[in-house]
Amino acid sequence: MKQDVIIVGAGIIGLATAEHLLRLGLKVLLLEQRKIGQESSWAGGGILSPLMPWHYSEAVTRLTRYSANLFSEWSSTLHTLTGIDPEYSQCGMIILPPYDIKTALHWCSKNDIKINQLKLSQYISFKRNETIKQCDNTQRAILLPDIAQIRPPKLLQALHQRVIQLGGKIIENCTVQHLIVKQNSVQTLQTSSGQFAANHYVITAGAWSAKILGQYTLRFTVKPICGQMLLFKFESPPIPTILILGGTYLIPRKDGYLLVGSTSEDKGFNKQVTISARRQLLKTALTILPQLYKMPIIRQWSGLRPASPQNIPTIDQHPNLTNLYINSGHFRYGVTMAPASAEILTNIINGTPQPFDVNSYRY
Repeated sequence: MKQDVIIVGAGIIGLATAEHLLRLGLKVLLLEQRKIGQESSWAGGGILSPLMPWHYSEAVTRLTRYSANLFSEWSSTLHTLTGIDPEYSQCGMIILPPYDIKTALHWCSKNDIKINQLKLSQYISFKRNETIKQCDNTQRAILLPDIAQIRPPKLLQALHQRVIQLGGKIIENCTVQHLIVKQNSVQTLQTSSGQFAANHYVITAGAWSAKILGQYTLRFTVKPICGQMLLFKFESPPIPTILILGGTYLIPRKDGYLLVGSTSEDKGFNKQVTISARRQLLKTALTILPQLYKMPIIRQWSGLRPASPQNIPTIDQHPNLTNLYINSGHFRYGVTMAPASAEILTNIINGTPQPFDVNSYRY
């Protein structure tokens, strides 16, 4: 049976896009080359903000802020409808020095973002902590109290369940080999599981998107950047908020798990975890949270982020193929940008108005 839409890639962007389209009554088929949501979507930490948003372009922060504001209701709805809790939590995020306080204060004021300055001695006073081992107490940290987190594996499970509830179909272990094109439109997809046809096609394959587009890639640029993570387990959360020091972050889960991430390695499609990455992450994490010295590392893993220039994704219709669309290249913030990106792509297919200016995400 011919589908209304075929989505190539069943990670967070593909599942979110499918959910939006299915809610409009369209017939949707997702094709996933491996298992649902087991690539960079699953591997991410789930912080619903850039680590230091003032370091990013307006195109990135506009999309992440709009999208982050959708998560509370989206997560609650998914929980109600599927019984799976994505564990949305507005836990706040503390950024430890060094950082550019003038730039941070100016950006937050300009964008109406709540920001508080804390003496490190105030932060150290939190119960159950011996945090910030070697910092001068006259220094200040900054708290962004409205920053939230989500638990990506739980979100993916809930979205998977919701897509099935809405009548969506998913084929795993199905590799798209090439696009069969005629008269400036995609006629069918040739895959390892046969040919599939639809009225519209959406590429949401993350770091693999350019490979799938092949000769039709044109100006679209995406490449894999490996990020490695560590996992610890406490009886209860050892810290109350997300903590950021430079490029390293600690994310507490409500059940006592603690994530430490992440590296940024340009090494192609190589996902192998390394001792050097473990040492690098652990060294910074111990500076923030000395208790980790006595804690075993429960797990180390990696994911391949779909890196794009300046972290700006492409969410648009293909310039030459009238029924082909791209929703990819979200780099570090695919989870954060997912509901907004799905909304924008759906609006493009339907020809409906956008919630804000989306020209920055054009092909």
